[in-house]
Amino acid sequence: MNDYTISSDQLAELIVAGIKEKKGEKIVKLDLRNLDSSVCDSFIIAQADNPRQVLAIADGIEDYVFEHIKQWPYHREGRENAEWVLLDYIDVVVHVFLEEKRSFYKLEKLWADAKRTDYPDED
Repeated sequence: MNDYTISSDQLAELIVAGIKEKKGEKIVKLDLRNLDSSVCDSFIIAQADNPRQVLAIADGIEDYVFEHIKQWPYHREGRENAEWVLLDYIDVVVHVFLEEKRSFYKLEKLWADAKRTDYPDED
């Protein structure tokens, strides 16, 4: 446990900042709170050009969030193949994809009823 209490929206913003710091692209936040079948408050989805960058983004998120609120993800998946890494922060679940895996799984389409926020790519 940590001494920091923040909202899921604040956590999502920290995660987005961590993604941007590692040059993640096409960042989307899906707010799932108003959906009956939601598994968390929000998904953050981003993509990378290669498996090495997928891992760098995932590591960057973990480091950035820990630096600010001393919290590690509850669960991690996908580091072995580095095509789709999932970081579960309970209220916010992060998905870092290779572009072709993101296109294949289409999470944004699957959760199309969610309120969507797109973040511009950094130059």
